[in-house]
Amino acid sequence: QVQVVESGGGLVQPGGSLRLSCAFSGNFFSLYAMGWYRQVPGKARELVAHIAPGRMTKYADSVKGRFTISRDNAKNTVALQMDSLKPEDTAVYYCSPSDQNGSSLEIWGQGTQVTVSS
Repeated sequence: QVQVVESGGGLVQPGGSLRLSCAFSGNFFSLYAMGWYRQVPGKARELVAHIAPGRMTKYADSVKGRFTISRDNAKNTVALQMDSLKPEDTAVYYCSPSDQNGSSLEIWGQGTQVTVSS
């Protein structure tokens, strides 16, 4: 059974950085596309970044040039490096296996809160 656990969130000032990590448990991690998503109260969860099994990446326009997604198939982890953070990046961040288009396979962890505030 596939499970994910997100970590690394916290409080950071505007312009700062955070690195989120997602630990995947289950088989065949290297065959899954993985996505990072975020959600704020009252809004739908949105795709932030996506990485294919072949490591091709794509990003939401709002985070391009600031966020970087990466994966370590030896450790079954996916990271999201977030730089130049803005208050509008404040959200609960989740990772999930996804399809090739970035649609989640609906396997969620508890999420990790990111708050960008001075």
